[in-house]
Amino acid sequence: MTLDSAHWEQRLRELATRYDVPGATLGILLGDEVAEAAHGVTNLNTGVEVTTDTLFQLGSISKVWTATLVLQLVDEGKLDLDKPLIEYIPELRLADPDVAQRLTMRHLLTHTSGIDGDIFDDTGRGDDSLAKYVALLATARQNHPLEATWSYCNSGYSLAGRVIEKLTGGTWDAAVREKLVRPLNLTHTVTLPEEALMWRAAVGHTYEKGANTVAPVWGIPRSAGPAGAITATVRDLLAFAKMHITGEGPLSAAGIEQMATFQVELPDKHTLGDSWGLGWERMTWDGRQVIGHDGNTIGQSAFWRVLPSAGLSVTLLTNGGNNVKLYDDLFREIFAELAGVATPRRLGPPSPPVEVDIAPYTAVYERASIRMEVLAEDDGPVLAAQVTGPLAELVPDQNVRYPLAGVEPGLFVAHDEETDNWIPVTFYQLPTGERYLHFGARATPRA
Repeated sequence: MTLDSAHWEQRLRELATRYDVPGATLGILLGDEVAEAAHGVTNLNTGVEVTTDTLFQLGSISKVWTATLVLQLVDEGKLDLDKPLIEYIPELRLADPDVAQRLTMRHLLTHTSGIDGDIFDDTGRGDDSLAKYVALLATARQNHPLEATWSYCNSGYSLAGRVIEKLTGGTWDAAVREKLVRPLNLTHTVTLPEEALMWRAAVGHTYEKGANTVAPVWGIPRSAGPAGAITATVRDLLAFAKMHITGEGPLSAAGIEQMATFQVELPDKHTLGDSWGLGWERMTWDGRQVIGHDGNTIGQSAFWRVLPSAGLSVTLLTNGGNNVKLYDDLFREIFAELAGVATPRRLGPPSPPVEVDIAPYTAVYERASIRMEVLAEDDGPVLAAQVTGPLAELVPDQNVRYPLAGVEPGLFVAHDEETDNWIPVTFYQLPTGERYLHFGARATPRA
């Protein structure tokens, strides 16, 4: 099958316009063929055109790169995924001393450490930013017991980045360059803002009431680099994907296979996937195993899916608007046409509506960066969310109220009225009695 770049560029343009996305690039890899498309502008203030050479922030897709670096160190015999990290980073201190003694790299890559995942303190622009950040984890809350459940954890990947620094003798940024960028001949992949300035780079936009506004900040703190700071073109991301499809490149075939292998089930199977590998989201689409990852920074969102059995990888990089709806429609068309795979529909409210009692779940749920309260109001149940801490300075919506619709006991969907999207909300209890709200891929304990 020959990829029709003109067709997919037209579909990107039509759908991005429909969903108010200022700028986007699309990349498709099918076997040895590559198709690229571009739409819109990098920045509404400047009107600079997006091209296929435009760099976008990959956000949390960076975690797959960090996990790849970790598996390279395993290949080299420098790291054991199941050895306590304290053996590699003796200065590690956590709020729970027992967790500090037992924590492994596997816990970090699979988001099962329980360390509060959204600690966004800026520890500076220096090469010691990750070392300073890890020192802050000594007071980080333990949101759930080690291995007890799954909760998306940015701070765990920053810690993984620091372990990479200890074992390579340089910065995480240098490790990305020397162990992945150069061996794969990636010409438009960077980790630092001063490097991005050398290229045409997209700027994020916040999206409110159907309008886009240039984001107040371009990037995230350097200490969050291993969790989300890689900036690249779709072409470079597809080249990185090809290594994970073919098993050819600076990571061994065994390491690639290990990364995609099942590690842990997710308590919420409606948001990101049904299980996790080592760095990868895992999902089942139409009976086929798909791996991937998404990324969100300040006004930029990235989407990436890989169907290894078909040699297919698709990535969409955006800088605002209702990008989730763009992703849903575009990827549905691409996977149907190129692989005969039907993508699943997002969970929404049942039709006809069902009555689910909210009373057992009304409470306050809190962790670093967010406080949520589930309320039973006259017009129906509501999830009130308040962004707190350093993150509140970076995002425009610090207080949001989501109307809730019941799906079944313990499962609701929250309505984002700005985008008309529905977000799953799962309530559950650990065998030891602790109760959690799972929203936005995070397990938030009941206060």
